[in-house]
Amino acid sequence: MEGLNLRKVVSLVFIVGIAVVFTLQFGPGSTGFGGSGNPTVAPSAAATVNGKEIPIREFSRAYTQQINTLRNQGRPIPEALARQFIVPQVMDQLVNGELLSQAAERYGIVASDEELRELIHKSPSFQTNGQFDFERYKRVLRDFYRMTEPQFEEELRRDMAAQKMLEVVRSSAAVSDDEVRVRYDKDANTARVVFARFLPTMYANKVPAPTAQQLEEFRKANEKKVSDYYEANRFMYQQPERAKVRQILVKLAPDATAEQKDAAKARAQALRQEIVGGKDFVAVAQERSEDPGTKAAGGDLGWVERASLEPALADAVFALAPNTVSEPIETKLGIHLVKVEIKQPASDKKLEDVQNEIATTLYKQEQAKGLAKAEAEKALASAKGGQTLQQLFPAEKEGQPALQRFETETRPEAVETGSFTAGSESVPYLGPAPQLITSAFSAQGPQVLDQVFPVGEGFVVAQVTERQKASDEDFTKKKDELREQARRAKQIELEQSFLKALKDTGKVSTNTEAIESVVGAS
Repeated sequence: MEGLNLRKVVSLVFIVGIAVVFTLQFGPGSTGFGGSGNPTVAPSAAATVNGKEIPIREFSRAYTQQINTLRNQGRPIPEALARQFIVPQVMDQLVNGELLSQAAERYGIVASDEELRELIHKSPSFQTNGQFDFERYKRVLRDFYRMTEPQFEEELRRDMAAQKMLEVVRSSAAVSDDEVRVRYDKDANTARVVFARFLPTMYANKVPAPTAQQLEEFRKANEKKVSDYYEANRFMYQQPERAKVRQILVKLAPDATAEQKDAAKARAQALRQEIVGGKDFVAVAQERSEDPGTKAAGGDLGWVERASLEPALADAVFALAPNTVSEPIETKLGIHLVKVEIKQPASDKKLEDVQNEIATTLYKQEQAKGLAKAEAEKALASAKGGQTLQQLFPAEKEGQPALQRFETETRPEAVETGSFTAGSESVPYLGPAPQLITSAFSAQGPQVLDQVFPVGEGFVVAQVTERQKASDEDFTKKKDELREQARRAKQIELEQSFLKALKDTGKVSTNTEAIESVVGAS
């Protein structure tokens, strides 16, 4: 659907999820966690929304349910990714739900007693053998929700009102005939293209180093380019001291006792003795490190600078000789063992020290770009002569070009885009190419496009393999389907606008510390 991108779909899923179904899906089986507060939010709250608290137990139930769902689907998620993606999603669910409940109250939207009763009776969490079981209902509220019946039913009534609020917003989504036609004309005007890219990097090894005279002439003629390159890449020539490092981490809780710290140091020291005794650092890190971000890579931290490390860790790293392992080092994360593989001293090269090096790089880039363009022009001539790009540039590996395997291209290969519309901003697998898109949709049918297109750092030759245009007959067949697609897209836009307005005019405070306690404990 036009306009229904991934972000909007995800937003809709979570908006709908906050309502009644969201409330009842967190049945028995999840676990709760405690939390601690900050100066603006009560310790027992994950957030406050216009003064109304969202209890940390609600966040805990929702977060745990999301994590368990992924685990049950065979997709366990690392803690770092959970913090990045799952935590914001769950908080959006809860905050949006509260905002909608408050909006429903302001507009006088309520759920009736009969609606409330029907929903409770239909919830599987409260059924035995498919029938509502009042004793089970009371037991689940007591043992899982930690609520009395009036408390639970009041919260459920508010969630139902939030759902009704959404339905009111959605009901205003109307789509005119003109909007449907515009949508059709845009979506029905499609093309399929095959293209081949000619990148300077593909021809760099064919460019010989310049002679001394060529280099001098090029440098004098391109002084500003050389200077600009130096300024843009100054970090390459003025680098602080750095080291290539691996680590093993024994984690510690922020409130670890002295005894727990001593135990962690002892475990780290034992690991060090294994390594000093001959075990491979990488293997030990993969087996025993407690840092999820680097464990699988054998503790690889890559190149690090002093400023990027905690002082205690930085002092140890830059005091080590290459290929040696540190004693245990304590930081706020835990106890570290580090191994320095390579060390590089600080460098401070001036422009005059590297101008010939830069000029050589730019010279080769310019020559390689010229070769890439010349090869593209030759390919265009061959394609106009009747050869297809697939014949000229077949895929090198497995019948699939490198671009579609997400690998580096080493030579031109024919890439089939699949169908895309005239309203597209990018060509599939190629990216933004406005000139190519305009030319493709100017074609009346399959044909070789009659120019070489500069795209990014390289050049592209393309041919249209399929062209479809809008027609009145086709529009009549698809009109109802298109109207429904347009209506759903508009509903999403209205929901997002409504929620944005609620957030812009409301006040939301988040208890990061309490949320972190739940995430860390899971």
